[in-house]
Amino acid sequence: MALNSSRSAFSSACKALGQCRSAPQTAARQLVVAPVRQFSTSTARPSEAEKKEAEEESTQPPRWTYTPERMKMPFSINVAKKPSRSVWQCNDKPEVLDAMYKRFLGAGGDKLLPEEIKWLAITHKSFDQGRRGFNTRLAYFGRQILALEATRSILVTPAESLPPVHITDKFGRQPFQHPALANVDKLNAKQPQDIVHKDKLTKLAREVGLSQVIRWKPRLPENLEGSGLTVVLNTAVYAIIGAISLQHGAEVAARVARERVLKRFEA
Repeated sequence: MALNSSRSAFSSACKALGQCRSAPQTAARQLVVAPVRQFSTSTARPSEAEKKEAEEESTQPPRWTYTPERMKMPFSINVAKKPSRSVWQCNDKPEVLDAMYKRFLGAGGDKLLPEEIKWLAITHKSFDQGRRGFNTRLAYFGRQILALEATRSILVTPAESLPPVHITDKFGRQPFQHPALANVDKLNAKQPQDIVHKDKLTKLAREVGLSQVIRWKPRLPENLEGSGLTVVLNTAVYAIIGAISLQHGAEVAARVARERVLKRFEA
């Protein structure tokens, strides 16, 4: 009996000792960090679908020349009362467009913008129902640039060349005077909209031939002015300046606004 008890106690001690030895090994295995997977830095090869898509894009005509298939409707909801009003031809010759850019921006003006942007800047939202893109956002940006340059031209103009302005206060108060604020008072005599007037921009657009290349659809082909030709031409001039700013930066766009637009108004 005593011998059996001793044997059982000895076997229990051996089991406990074995568990104590295996425990550190298990913990050591848990602490081993799994090897980090190394990703290849080589360029992934394009799949067959990507190759096919790239080939289709290279064979397609330029984006400005066609309406995307997915944007076409099986029928038209714009039915003109007079069928003759639904027919309007716009310029589709790149050489005619480049000639306009040269007259507007000077020598090399046709190289300032990419081909797609050159067409986008002169495309009104009425053309092809806006499905080929239009110049509204470019025009908003360009208008702010032109207004800023017009304001700067007023601030640097000598006060003697501006019409005198006499502002009297009915309470006899004297405004605060400071050399740093002297130029700001010039805006009382002249405003930026006096320089960049819509009629002046329209005249400039006609002189450079913008009216011959603008892409739009007049509501009344027999009455272009009544269809908003002035607004369309002004929008295109603003859009060209905005596109130049996005393509080449604010400094180039400011120089174009001063030399190719504001300077012509002074002549």
